[in-house]
Amino acid sequence: MYQYDQYDQAMVDARVAEFRDQTQRRLDGLLSEDQFKPLRLMNGLYLQLHAYMLRVAVPYGTLSGKQMHMLAHIARKYDRDYGHFTTRQNIQFNWIKLSDAPDILAELATVEMHAIQTSGNCIRNISSDQYAGVSADEVADPRPLAELLRQWSSFHPEFTYLPRKFKICVIASEDDRAAMRLHDIGILLVEKDGELGARIFAGGGMGRTPMISPEIRDFVPFNEVVSYLEACLRVYNRHGRRDNKYKARIKILVHEMGADEYRRQVEEEFAQMKTLGLDPPLAELERIAAHFAPPAYETGLSDEIDLTDRDFAKWVEMQVAPHKVPGYAIVNISLKPTGGIPGDASSAQLDLMADLAEQYSFDELRVTHAQNIVLAHVKKADLYAIWKALDAADLGTANLDLISDIIACPGLDYCSLANARAIPLSQKIQQRFADLDRQKELGELKLKISGCINACGHHHAGNIGILGVDRRGVENYQLLLGGSGAEDVALGQITGPGFSEDGIVDAIETATNVYLANRTEGERFVDTYRRIGMAPFKEAIYA
Repeated sequence: MYQYDQYDQAMVDARVAEFRDQTQRRLDGLLSEDQFKPLRLMNGLYLQLHAYMLRVAVPYGTLSGKQMHMLAHIARKYDRDYGHFTTRQNIQFNWIKLSDAPDILAELATVEMHAIQTSGNCIRNISSDQYAGVSADEVADPRPLAELLRQWSSFHPEFTYLPRKFKICVIASEDDRAAMRLHDIGILLVEKDGELGARIFAGGGMGRTPMISPEIRDFVPFNEVVSYLEACLRVYNRHGRRDNKYKARIKILVHEMGADEYRRQVEEEFAQMKTLGLDPPLAELERIAAHFAPPAYETGLSDEIDLTDRDFAKWVEMQVAPHKVPGYAIVNISLKPTGGIPGDASSAQLDLMADLAEQYSFDELRVTHAQNIVLAHVKKADLYAIWKALDAADLGTANLDLISDIIACPGLDYCSLANARAIPLSQKIQQRFADLDRQKELGELKLKISGCINACGHHHAGNIGILGVDRRGVENYQLLLGGSGAEDVALGQITGPGFSEDGIVDAIETATNVYLANRTEGERFVDTYRRIGMAPFKEAIYA
């Protein structure tokens, strides 16, 4: 994984010193909250319902054991002993004291971490595929490009004050594990006539106006991607709405301008960009790529796994994915135990996952956009030891992509923007479907919950999506069906009137019963929905 050079470290250390001074002036009353707000947001510090929340960047979801240990330390020392992993592959701490924030950032800087550009109208954390570099179905490792874009976008003077926040995703597999087309810009690495390049999509996003991004260009040579993105951002920065924050995202611009006209202007800008020498030289691309060289895999390893322990066998079936190197596997660690809070991990669990990465996975962990953790380089011979350790720490749940593997935002329990609670609802759904055999009978079923229209829980992209709304002061939940954030990307459709908290759980169960009664051989929930349509579901749900 990437290691800071002196410039990276100097930038982060300088920002810590700057924010320490700003925070002290706020504590001394020399800055008002209105003056301090944009300064703290530039450092990932939000003021929520009960306390400050600090969002720490995990670039393209990759971190080391040492970094995970630091997150555990922060959870113990400065928070209430846990952290919350997000759909942007970051981590949030929900109970931060303002006076502690500079010290936290200083400690993070010692392990090459920060909270810069995790908020504000700038380019946010670059996201990617959690299986990057280890999946056999990718054309190249997307992480070197993701790292290049991290460096390009950090403190970019032209794009620090965009019309609205901006999210970029980079993947290299046709199997989309990162909701690429629901980003402001999505990048899919491809090969054309033996040359590596990228398909570029722009104008996707969720929130109050969800949209799937159209393709803007079918191939950009790899060594020109930076200048092409510069052109995309320039057109958006020039024409994006600044008079109405609800219409300020690039998705609105591409929709109203039209993809063809946006494309035309980008191509015109791109022609100018290519004359400016913005793309990095080959030596810099090679320097970055060298950080992502494959680890020292052993050869001649067996692919056999002893599955005589039935509980272990169930976990392997659900949580272990194929690795491109013989004898190795990808381990998915579920942060969704029955009755737990989706995406939460205690300091002890963070430390354990760090220890396992250091011992068994070449000191590397990945955060997924589904709020789970991945160990990407595990010998199959070590799977049983890993499972035993995880199971003892309540991290051994075998529910990847099942109905209990819920994506959920913090909701009204923490967030000042939320209209309804997401956490208690997710726990009720988990408890209703607690039986693992029942979950496996339902098969792949991705359920996602947002506590407000901002869609941090990706409810539009859920096979079953839930949106919390405020109906005359009472929490109410809308039910959506048919969404997907994968390569078969689709936006869920609202079934009809909303439900109470208990009512929405009943409605979900009814929807699953309709699926079971109508599915054909091999059909997932979303496949059956697409074949038979909304009507049978709606008729049963509102009967």
